[in-house]
Amino acid sequence: MKLFLANILLAFAWGAVSGSFSELNIAFGFVLGFLALMLIREQVGSAGYLTRVKRILALVVLFLKELALSAWKVAVLVASPKMDVKPGILALPLDVDRDGEITLLANLITLTPGTLSLDVSDDKKTLFIHAIDCSDPEGIRRDIKGGFERRIMEAFR
Repeated sequence: MKLFLANILLAFAWGAVSGSFSELNIAFGFVLGFLALMLIREQVGSAGYLTRVKRILALVVLFLKELALSAWKVAVLVASPKMDVKPGILALPLDVDRDGEITLLANLITLTPGTLSLDVSDDKKTLFIHAIDCSDPEGIRRDIKGGFERRIMEAFR
């Protein structure tokens, strides 16, 4: 948390030095501050913040990749003359157990075309998902658990 505050202070210091406090300039200062903190991470003794930021960025990159791939798959599916799909609802056993992590996973699934999070069981151990093509439910479970859920656990634990 201390490094995050230092990063924010470095971003505003950049804004003061450059003479512009626009959103883009402050974001650029934040990136510069992050890079500066990365260079001195051994001296300040805490690399946890920097590692967490890298893992969150990896989650964002994974989401953007999955978003593009699933949008393409849904577009091809809809444009094909014969839609050979088997929509269905599947239960995904959860390894994440915190409310924020479950919410993030459910939202990432919902934002990905072709899938929709429906409900979480009362014991928070199962997430119910509707898929536009549920012909391989084990493959869908494997993709979500190995992708989104694993990256969420890496980033927030």
